[in-house]
Amino acid sequence: MGLKWDQAEEIAEVLVENHPGLNPLDVRFVDLRQWVIDLDEFDDDRGASSEAKLEAIQMAWNELYEENSEDD
Repeated sequence: MGLKWDQAEEIAEVLVENHPGLNPLDVRFVDLRQWVIDLDEFDDDRGASSEAKLEAIQMAWNELYEENSEDD
């Protein structure tokens, strides 16, 4: 069972690993959507993304990014 659009936290964890050090607030939604679709773990309808789902993923990713930045 793969990742779905509504699994923002789980997707964010993979994005942190795939794009270390990248500030997620600098990522355009069009790029974020493609990166999620390109994940090996992703298994959902490509067309089921929405701005709200992408924002949830970005915010979850940003939370992890900020936690990792504090550790440095």
